[in-house]
Formats: sequence, structure tokens, C-alpha cells
Amino acid sequence: MFHRMKWLFKKSFTPITIMVVPHANLRSINLKIPAIGVLTSILFSMVGTWYVFSVAVKGLEYESMSRKLDYYSNQFSQWNATVSALKQAEGDFRRLFSLNSKENVLENVDTSFSGAVDLKNLMLELLKTVESVDEIKDYLRTQKDIYMATPKGYPVAGNITSRFGKRLSPFNGENVFHSGIDIASSPGAPVRTTADGVVSYSGWTTNSGNVIVIEHGCGFSTIYAHNKKNGVKVGQRVKRGEVVGYVGSTGKSTGPHVHYEVWKNGRHMNPQKFLQGRS
Repeated sequence: MFHRMKWLFKKSFTPITIMVVPHANLRSINLKIPAIGVLTSILFSMVGTWYVFSVAVKGLEYESMSRKLDYYSNQFSQWNATVSALKQAEGDFRRLFSLNSKENVLENVDTSFSGAVDLKNLMLELLKTVESVDEIKDYLRTQKDIYMATPKGYPVAGNITSRFGKRLSPFNGENVFHSGIDIASSPGAPVRTTADGVVSYSGWTTNSGNVIVIEHGCGFSTIYAHNKKNGVKVGQRVKRGEVVGYVGSTGKSTGPHVHYEVWKNGRHMNPQKFLQGRS
């Protein structure tokens, strides 16, 4: 065993001649290197090559992993934002529909109104749900606009003394069309608008005295005539129930009252259809 080790040790230091032959007319160079040196050089070269290759592979794997991480981080961010929006919408709808009536819902709705998991399909489903929520909000927004524009309730506290339609004129006894209703009330009593809107006329006419016309949107308009005094001006925005004038008997009138008209798309409507509820 000792002799074999001695033989290997002697062989490993046996010189090997490496001849370097230049391309130019120069003398060749002879290099004598122990055999173990050549083996060591080859070994280091192999180790170095493996190390460089492994580093390159790890770099590519890291870059790929980094891209995937960025992608999934972005997906989860979108998911969280969508879930948060859905939770907010759910809370809003629960609060609204706990009000127990269509009127309360429309008055209070805020419309100034996104193991192994298949994230792509999940996101598509969530986005569809968000679109549905948006459609519901659009519907509620439209319904609220219609509700707020529709006249509702009495413009003044009092009794109806003359109804909508054909009647005998109190001035000449002729059969004429009465375009609104007359509501008798105390002189100076507040006259209130029956829907949100914008004042389009506030002034004097010969037959109707002090008159107020309010545009409510969605085709609705209302008229309040024979006022003792108008309390609003053209262009003023008003809310349902807001005082716009005061009961009087101006123009052609037989006593203190409000002549009240409702128009829809340029046509007279029977105001009594809109008297239920509050103004």
C-alpha cells in the first residue's frame, strides 16, 4: 500500500511538456508542468464553468420568478380593490333596503354613485359582478332622478275648492276647462314646491296674479298662481317642501287660494294624482 502511494505521488509530479508554437517566425516555447498541475487546472476550469453556468441559470430563474411575483401581486391588488368595492356596495345596499320603503330608499340613495385558484376567471367573475353593481347604481340613480322630479303632496295646507277638468266659470258661468286645482287656504300661508327643481318664471300675469313656474326635470313642471307674494327668483334651485311663495288672491280670483297645475312633457296632468304623500 505504501509503495503504491509512493508510486502515485511520484507520477503526479512527473513533468509534462507543453509546446506553444507561435504563428509568427518566433521560437517555440516548451512548458514543463507537473501532471498534478495539469489535472488541477482542468479541475478548476470545470468547477469555474459549472459555477458560471449555475449563476446564469439562477439569474434567469430569479428574473422569471420576479416577473411572476409582480404579476400575482398586481392581480391580488386588483382583487382586493374589487372585493373592497363589493363590500362597500353591499353595505350601502343593506343600509338602503333596511329603510323598508321605495320612497325612503330613493330619497336616501347616494349615486354620486371591481388550494389552486384560477385568478383570471375569478377576476372576470368579480368584474362582471362589479358591472352588475354599477348597473344597479345607474338604475337607482335614474329612479331617484324621476322620484325627486315627480310632484308629490299638497303645495299648501287647505281644502280643494275646484277640481281639474270641465267646470262652470265663477266669473261668467260658461263651461270652461280648468287646467289645475284650487286649494283654499289662509292668506299669507306658505306655498311649498312639491318637487326639486329650478324656477323658470316668477312674476305677474293679468289673470293669475303672482305666478311661479318650476321645472323639475324628467318632463315635469308645476305652476303656483294667485300668490300674495313670490319668494323665489328665476334660476333659483329649490328642494321639495321649500317655501316659494305665500297664499293670496291676486289676479282674477274669488278668494285666497293657490291655483296649482302639474305639467308632464308639455301636457296638463290632473294634479290630484300627485297629492298623496308629503311635499
